[in-house]
Amino acid sequence: MTVSTGDVRAGWQEFETAAPSIAEVGRQRLEVARVALLGTLRKDGSPRISPVEPYLSREHLLFGAMSWSLKTRDLQQDPRCVLHSAVTAPDAGEAEFKLYGRAVEAPSEIRESSHGWWHEQPPSAAVVFVLTIEQATLIEWNLQTGQMTARRWSIRDGLTETSRSYP
Repeated sequence: MTVSTGDVRAGWQEFETAAPSIAEVGRQRLEVARVALLGTLRKDGSPRISPVEPYLSREHLLFGAMSWSLKTRDLQQDPRCVLHSAVTAPDAGEAEFKLYGRAVEAPSEIRESSHGWWHEQPPSAAVVFVLTIEQATLIEWNLQTGQMTARRWSIRDGLTETSRSYP
């Protein structure tokens, strides 16, 4: 699954090639915590946040959801979502990694070639989603100098970086 036709989105591999510095730290954040927060839209347009286990498989970022779950229903109604890396403490200085995009059901060949938690489940138990990326943001905190650096990437605008003091 590469850049989708008609839309401006990329798969993980395209993102990693276009913005390797963001993708490298993002991969570390997702792999260390093994849990991320997924923001979806309910039928009425209100937000829902749910934990997921992201899985990077070659060129794809995948996550599974129980087939009966509300997050599955949300994504089947409206695939727009945001994935945010876990943060474990308020002043730990951990980087924050955010991906904005759309989650679409993974084709069976991608689902079967991956080894996420769903691999051991019957296909009817879980829906596996591929996240296509519209924008990525990495926020890093320098606790010693009180500087916050935000790096953003999108297919349209490329890579940008801003820094500022905080709080």
